[in-house]
Amino acid sequence: MTPSPRVLRWNLAAAILLVLTQAGLGIVVNLYVTVPSHHSGAHPANYFNGSLHSLGWALAHGAAMLTVHAALGLAVVVLAVYLAVTAWRYGRAAIGGWCGLGGLFVIGAGFNGASFLDFNNNISSLLMALLAFAAIACYTVALTLSTA
Repeated sequence: MTPSPRVLRWNLAAAILLVLTQAGLGIVVNLYVTVPSHHSGAHPANYFNGSLHSLGWALAHGAAMLTVHAALGLAVVVLAVYLAVTAWRYGRAAIGGWCGLGGLFVIGAGFNGASFLDFNNNISSLLMALLAFAAIACYTVALTLSTA
């Protein structure tokens, strides 16, 4: 079933607002939360396994803002995948392409968030923010195209 233009626009607006909210929370976490250098996923030998442990630690034992940031991050990834699939089904390649690219940026931001938890390198935090802003730009272009 092809989504209606109105539903697609609402989903795009929701994605923009959620990624903006997530980026704002990320700034708060970056400024006011200290991630300990030793937790269950810190400095893993296997990135993916360590990142899962780091994410689990952040959700279960992290500071409140870090827990909210991690949980919302998971929700944003789910929304990004849903939006990419929905936009492709909409039938306009440009909108689907921008949503797919935005989804890749969201996923990239998530991987950098996991890297920050794993290794506590500031470059991961910077890349997370830049990728989130790139995703917002992609979703904004898709929203603009959906109204044309």
